[in-house]
Amino acid sequence: MAKYILFDTETTGAGENDRIIQFGAMIVHNKNEIDVYDELCSTEVPISIEAMEIHNIIPDKLIGKPTFNELAIVKEIHRYNSCENYLIAHNISFDLGMLKKEGFENNYTLIDTLRCAKHLLDDIPYHRLQYLRYALELYKSEDSEATKLGVSIKAHDAIGDVLIMKLLLSKLVKITQDRYPNINPMIKLAELTNTPVLLKTFKFGKYKDRAIEEIVKTDTGYINWMKNNMDLAEDLVYTLKYYQNR
Repeated sequence: MAKYILFDTETTGAGENDRIIQFGAMIVHNKNEIDVYDELCSTEVPISIEAMEIHNIIPDKLIGKPTFNELAIVKEIHRYNSCENYLIAHNISFDLGMLKKEGFENNYTLIDTLRCAKHLLDDIPYHRLQYLRYALELYKSEDSEATKLGVSIKAHDAIGDVLIMKLLLSKLVKITQDRYPNINPMIKLAELTNTPVLLKTFKFGKYKDRAIEEIVKTDTGYINWMKNNMDLAEDLVYTLKYYQNR
């Protein structure tokens, strides 16, 4: 039977040299058997003030903690590392990139709940995990779920975010079952993870909340400037190319 590993990391920052300092995960064997991991690890990379502001992990909390590769969850991540099992995260490219810095080479089937939410919940303006927590009223069932699993919920805390992601995943599975009734929902979510999202509106810049299709037609100079001067997300690159080629 497939294993489903939902995980989240907190890090020293988001730069090239930053490293993982907290790893939260749930390994779902079946609906009645879920292993929970919430571990801190030490690193020689200093924690940035900006990162501390988000996750509240200060250097003193890491004193005496094991290194990343000594964590119990890391042994399990390697143990189940095959395509028949699923590795699941919200904006998985970031967390997977952090794992690769520690020498991890992925063989899992990946599910990104962020991209899947963009595909399946395109009527919701934002898809950040905490936004979806309230937009989808996941908070109404989080306390009972946390009690059952022995988890404390805090925003921008690895295991707290994993619990919210678990509730979000259940919602996405239900939507997928309704929309694609003849397809295994996890296989479909994996497919959506690898499918770029056609975005509707800009989420930043001078055209924030304006229709991308409209701006591509009316301000080609700005669109070309964005493509040449900004590090654009894959979905936005795909969207701009789509409308420019129509």
